[in-house]
Amino acid sequence: MCGICGIVNTHQEPVSVPLLQRMARTMRHRGPDDEGYQAIDGAGLGFQRLSIIDLSSGHQPMSNEDDSLWIVFNGEIYNYQALRNDLEATGRHRFKTQCDTEVILHLYEDLGEACVRKLRGMFAFAIWDTKKRTLFAARDRFGKKPFNYFLTPRGDLVFASELRALLQHPECPRSIDTHAIHLYLSVQYIPSPKTIYQGISKLPAAHTMVWSQKEGVRTQRYWDLKYEPKPSISYGEAKERLRARLLESVQLRMISDVPLGAYLSGGIDSSIIVAIMAQHSSRPIKTFSIGFNEAAYSELPYARAVAERYQTEHHEFVVKPQLTDVLPKLAWHYSEPFADSSALPSYYLAQQTRQHVTVALTGDGGDELFAGYLRYRAMWVMQFWNGIPAAVRRSLRRLGERLPSSQRSIDWPWRVRRLLEVGSLPPLRQYLRTLDYFHAEELKELWTSDHYAAFEAQKTSSNAIFEETLNRYAPTALLDRLMYLDLNHYLPDCLMVKTDVASMANSLEARSPFLDHILAEEVARWPVGWKYQPLNFSKKILKETYAKELPVSIQKRGKQGFGVPISDWFRGPLRTYLRETLLSKQALGRGYFRPEIVARYVE
Repeated sequence: MCGICGIVNTHQEPVSVPLLQRMARTMRHRGPDDEGYQAIDGAGLGFQRLSIIDLSSGHQPMSNEDDSLWIVFNGEIYNYQALRNDLEATGRHRFKTQCDTEVILHLYEDLGEACVRKLRGMFAFAIWDTKKRTLFAARDRFGKKPFNYFLTPRGDLVFASELRALLQHPECPRSIDTHAIHLYLSVQYIPSPKTIYQGISKLPAAHTMVWSQKEGVRTQRYWDLKYEPKPSISYGEAKERLRARLLESVQLRMISDVPLGAYLSGGIDSSIIVAIMAQHSSRPIKTFSIGFNEAAYSELPYARAVAERYQTEHHEFVVKPQLTDVLPKLAWHYSEPFADSSALPSYYLAQQTRQHVTVALTGDGGDELFAGYLRYRAMWVMQFWNGIPAAVRRSLRRLGERLPSSQRSIDWPWRVRRLLEVGSLPPLRQYLRTLDYFHAEELKELWTSDHYAAFEAQKTSSNAIFEETLNRYAPTALLDRLMYLDLNHYLPDCLMVKTDVASMANSLEARSPFLDHILAEEVARWPVGWKYQPLNFSKKILKETYAKELPVSIQKRGKQGFGVPISDWFRGPLRTYLRETLLSKQALGRGYFRPEIVARYVE
């Protein structure tokens, strides 16, 4: 894992190496083991390295044999050995190292932009072609690794793994994009390609980018997950394929030249990953769990059951509401608004894990591939709701308005209210409404009138973004559509951001076996009924395939997200901190929101 950055000048002036150093060193937490800088013909590349594979070499920026191509690379390519063998067999390439970075470089020599289609892993990289004077960049299929960039007024390209690195550049845009805040309030993260700054963009997942002086920036999607046609194999054959694919994916991600372990939440996904690791390792697996003193939120007993079954070297950590120091630190690392409260335990978990290992496998992606979210169950319930006479639905909705409007320690009344609120919408809009944290009426009330008028004029909304995705490709089955939306937005722009920031802030590499694109391509095409059934609920085939490997307590427990008792904390030990932050003159003086409405939400 690494932090990368670079500058390409349109008029070929030499790039300032001290500027590259300032950009790269803001990301030292991403790569404390090595750093490197190279200025080449009006371009400059910077690099911070966390050494995982080929510890003795692999220094970047790295060039090909004649120094016509230069690369900076962040990530891991799990099939690099096979790709290297194929490249060497052609007789056209000479390798100087044993690392995966050099494989990408030579693959680009042979295939150009199509090289990304051969890569299996997580990556964000940039290749400077001195002959063509073009910069080629790419991001992995699920957005595990970040890539941010902007163009200066004259067209120079500046890119980096983190927004904070870009801010070191004297021409970096600094104006806040209120449209990005509007989207953030809806879905609790800022969807790609937007960032919090006007003029700075994220390269979306599964996209490549080419910069040239003549054409500027061109981006293109190189991969998409398809849900049709459905396969002709039997359910039993699918279970065998799942076991083989996931075993291969885990084994590939256990390759490391540094200590390795696994996150263990006590849920289905991470428990299966640990079971596979334990069955194919000659040493006890190091596992890491995090919990809370509030029993309703803590999964430590379930994680402990898996750790005991597989005799792992288990470590636990309890998060307490002493967050006034870590919240500003997290804000620094995220560099833009991010509201998923599990960012807090994710950071602490990575921090504790890094004290023992440098690489950790996670269960990320299981919910999106196997229909694991409670909101999918809500959509199943809504099918029955839609069959109830309209008059009865209206009466029930009026009763629902008396239920709590926000999540509390007992959250079923709040969830029932949300279900009743969305009941009159078409099926897809019902789902999109369940994703909104502030819906349209609340946003209109919250923003000052001038800001909201601008959003209405430009139709800025999360619904518009999601519907644009479905216009590109919409699976036939409703549940497939919902998973497709989550894999294109919630996963790369929220979950992968959280995992990347939490791990990289602590110089830890996180690997996600479920998010192997070959595994995902196969699972996506399986019938919805293999993943979700009304009586079995979610992850049917996953649970049944690994039933013998899981303790009964894990198999039978319901879905529990990585929840945080934030409501209890803000009503208790963090009450003063909340008020002093949100109701301060600094916060309210920016003029975005109506002070009286913010105060009402706090109360």
